[in-house]
Amino acid sequence: MRHLVIVSVLAISVMAAPLAFADDAAMDGSHHFVKDSVITTKVKAKLAEKHLDTLTRIKVDTDANGVVWLSGRAPSQDAVDLASMIARDTDGVTAVHNDIAIAR
Repeated sequence: MRHLVIVSVLAISVMAAPLAFADDAAMDGSHHFVKDSVITTKVKAKLAEKHLDTLTRIKVDTDANGVVWLSGRAPSQDAVDLASMIARDTDGVTAVHNDIAIAR
């Protein structure tokens, strides 16, 4: 009997684990989804490699399908385009949605 209880608790834990990583819809209307943190980390690292302080302030989110969402502010269109290019050229990225605004 004790063995059955332990097995049941473990089975429930394994089945419920994906729910723990799912985001609820944000109250501010921003994009939220089950994330791919590996791709997000790769994109952020590549942005940081460029040693441009403005690129490290860009927010990066990635959904489970490899779609990257960029947001935040950049000083110029060139910086916005560079962030998009870096994200697109990252392994595992299937698409990039660029919502970066140009700071005035």
